[in-house]
Amino acid sequence: MNSKGALLSTHVEIDIPFHDCDPMNVVWHGNYARYLEVARCELLRLFDYDYIQMKESGYAWPIVDMRIKYVSSAVFCQKIRVDAYLKEYETRLRIDYVITDCQTAQKLTKATTVQVAVDVQTHELQYVSPAVISEKLHKVI
Repeated sequence: MNSKGALLSTHVEIDIPFHDCDPMNVVWHGNYARYLEVARCELLRLFDYDYIQMKESGYAWPIVDMRIKYVSSAVFCQKIRVDAYLKEYETRLRIDYVITDCQTAQKLTKATTVQVAVDVQTHELQYVSPAVISEKLHKVI
């Protein structure tokens, strides 16, 4: 999982808060999904298709697959960088992520999420991404 083959990419930096950690000051594994969400929203905003615009376009994009590989632990007060890379959009949104320590660039986590379009009115899964996503992406890539 890297920038190779990415159609679009961005990153966010996050300071690990105390409430995300266990008693050993290590980030609880479930909180990584939230960090991915922050980066994913930033990526979607680059082509004006964040969750509000998705809903306005008539589609929901639920995550149907999420894979996370924990390489090393993030800890309280650490500043992390979450890179997000758009890899696919024609039939689904596939976004790859790499989380690193801001100070050392040590890789902490890598992940992938897959989202599919669902028509908000009919609740039908779309086997091809709606035209709106291509139209928005082609303005920036």
